[in-house]
Amino acid sequence: MAKFISGRAVTVTFGVLALTLAGGGIAAAQTTAAKPAAQTGQPGARPAAPAGQPALTPAEAAEAKAALQEGASPSFVAGSTSFAVVSAAGALVRGRDSVSATRYGPGQYQVVFNHSLVRGGYVANIGDAADCCIPPTGQVSVAPRLGTPNGVFVQTFDSTGAAADRPFHLSVFTP
Repeated sequence: MAKFISGRAVTVTFGVLALTLAGGGIAAAQTTAAKPAAQTGQPGARPAAPAGQPALTPAEAAEAKAALQEGASPSFVAGSTSFAVVSAAGALVRGRDSVSATRYGPGQYQVVFNHSLVRGGYVANIGDAADCCIPPTGQVSVAPRLGTPNGVFVQTFDSTGAAADRPFHLSVFTP
């Protein structure tokens, strides 16, 4: 009778099984431990803005709603990229399908587009608003604008993590 499984194959199989189970046990132990709130973000995480996003004013809500009712520009294609280039002062310098930009306070901005951004993705980076020059250093974060389906909330920071006005480029990808 032929021997189907060699002793070496059995040893390797049990070794792989043991390592898999041991690795899974270590991973489970690491993921079940609750981390303090200060450790849940990236290393060197900065504190959130004291009140989060600024409240949406009735005028801003009306502007966003009007932009949605006006509809996307003829050049808009579902699945395409829209963008905005915003100055440190909060002025919309240029863009595609972007309607307006507003500065709320140090490093807090809103950018409104003429189409729904629901289920979209946002990417921003610190970038000079002019067609030249190297931008200042800093960090940027983006989030959906609360109460505005066609808006994006952007926060900019200096290199130390303190809120600071910075020019930025924002890209929006919609499904």
